[in-house]
Amino acid sequence: MTIKIKHQDLCLPISPMFAMHLADLISDHKAASAVTINFRDPNYTAERGGFHPVEVRLEKEANAVHGDQWRICYITDFSYVGVGYMAELAKELDFDFDNGIFQHLMGATPLELAREIYQVWENNFLVYSLGVKAYQVTLTTE
Repeated sequence: MTIKIKHQDLCLPISPMFAMHLADLISDHKAASAVTINFRDPNYTAERGGFHPVEVRLEKEANAVHGDQWRICYITDFSYVGVGYMAELAKELDFDFDNGIFQHLMGATPLELAREIYQVWENNFLVYSLGVKAYQVTLTTE
């Protein structure tokens, strides 16, 4: 049974490549009802920079037509805020499919207004994740 990630007809243009990447990552967790995927660059620090940590939450939903499929609840990109020992990880971009988008410097906005920034973010993420292989990936299931 193939994992299906709901990516069509959403407010944001989730690409088939991104959906397939997530499906590949959760393929061994078909019995779970929810999965949180964490992407971490072990070398990322406030001083040196690096690839921002990313967290993606997926929940399974039953669908009479399509059977079980997974919906993306949120995609959160974190970055260090502050300097030195005062630096802490904070949400840089938060694509929350129930509540809109949060940008660190701009605040909350409706998802419909985030299409362009999402496309740029997703393209970069896929290069970092699939091309450069910058991340260590961990999954937490429920």
